Amino acid sequence: MKLGIGFISFISLLAAGVGIMNIMLVSVTERTREIGLRKSIGARKSHILSQFIAEAIVLCQIGGIVGIGLGILGGNLAAVAFEIPPVFPIDWALIGFGLCAFIGLVFGVYPAWKAANLDPIEALRYE
Repeated sequence: MKLGIGFISFISLLAAGVGIMNIMLVSVTERTREIGLRKSIGARKSHILSQFIAEAIVLCQIGGIVGIGLGILGGNLAAVAFEIPPVFPIDWALIGFGLCAFIGLVFGVYPAWKAANLDPIEALRYE
């Protein structure tokens, strides 16, 4: 049972990571002129890379907070329905929060790298 749930969780995290990557790639495409402007006035690749990685991590953390909140709510409602004491597993919440940051980091690297390697002249010319 644990193996099946773990596999389903892995597939869900993989799908969420691909979704985050697609959102970040769209963000890079929409902000191409902004990236070109920042690079033309002196922003280094590391600045742009860290901006987009941080954005991906924050996006995942927001989703993680919502997911943890819904999980706690659902679990405690089920506990009340089955007349057992509700609990808040802080260790699992922290593990989930950390895993969200890891997913944001892993799946945010490619869009951030793509943004950091844009040619400023081509980016400013982009329509």
